[in-house]
Amino acid sequence: MKVAIVYDRVNKWGGAERVLLSLHKIFPNAPLYTSVYDKKKAQWAKTFRVRTSFLQRIPFIKSHHELFPFLMPFAFASFSFKKYDLVISVTSEFAKGILLPKDTVHICICLTPTRYLWSGYNEYFSNTDFRFLTYPLIWILRKWDRYIASFPNSYIAISKEVSRRIKKYYGQESVVVYPSIPRIPKATKTRLFEKGYFLVVSRLSPFTSYKRIDLAVKAATKLNASLVIVGDGDSRYLKEFAGPTVHFTGKVSDQQLALYYANCKALIFPGKEDFGLTMVEALSFGKPVIAYKAGGAVEIIREGKTGIFFDRQTVDSLVGVLKRFRASRYNSHTCKKEALRFTEKEFRKNVQKQVKQVLKNL
Repeated sequence: MKVAIVYDRVNKWGGAERVLLSLHKIFPNAPLYTSVYDKKKAQWAKTFRVRTSFLQRIPFIKSHHELFPFLMPFAFASFSFKKYDLVISVTSEFAKGILLPKDTVHICICLTPTRYLWSGYNEYFSNTDFRFLTYPLIWILRKWDRYIASFPNSYIAISKEVSRRIKKYYGQESVVVYPSIPRIPKATKTRLFEKGYFLVVSRLSPFTSYKRIDLAVKAATKLNASLVIVGDGDSRYLKEFAGPTVHFTGKVSDQQLALYYANCKALIFPGKEDFGLTMVEALSFGKPVIAYKAGGAVEIIREGKTGIFFDRQTVDSLVGVLKRFRASRYNSHTCKKEALRFTEKEFRKNVQKQVKQVLKNL
């Protein structure tokens, strides 16, 4: 069986990219089709045979793709998959819009319905004047996104939260298969940073403001609590209101990341995410999570056992929980045991099961 994998764009590293590497282990000969490919920012993709669209020839688009959403549908419609029996798209945008022969099976692993069109529309377009100006384009893209959502033969959602969104925005049913966490090497040193700090692990960018890292920064500053923020990207918008107890590390190695997890007292997860792999990573190091009670967090955290929730996405709500939090109340073994629900072995087994089921039913 000839298989191909399709992904929106290959220009970063994160949870979706880990899904792709897990798929590569299932289908090692499958090439990876994508709109644009940045080799410097996506060195993980060297293991694939990457096939790019015509967008690759446009200057600067690899790092400024968000300025060209109207071109993405054409990029994926331009690929030919005549020689494949199965195509798996991994997408939060337009990769599901590929055109396939009628005998080729299409399974979509949906990370979330296109965020800036649907669930995150108000956050991306908070400026009402800008929203008014862009609405005609958004209206067209929504129509197109809903139309191409009917293309896949079957959907896999990475969480129950995403499954609900797929039903709400696309009218499609889906099977939930949780993604797996990477194998982060265990810390070989006892300490990299002083113990007793809260931790945030996230990409940093004004375009990812929905992650609400600002809440953690403001809450830690207000309490004069030690907070370490690990993550690559533009942190200038956060440093404007960060106090002296907030430390930004920038990009770190896996070994350093392991040390930051091992020595923190808890991970703070203030956003409403589709899933939230960093929460599982923290649990795998025996650390509890302080999370906003929404999205994937409610599927990962058991309140009082592996973490605690704050109910409103405000600084005061998070401050209240941080004041009450006591790391000694949480059992490290319990946290590590919960993380075992999200192993790569489980992910691969469940994906293979779904592929066989879809092929059998068609």
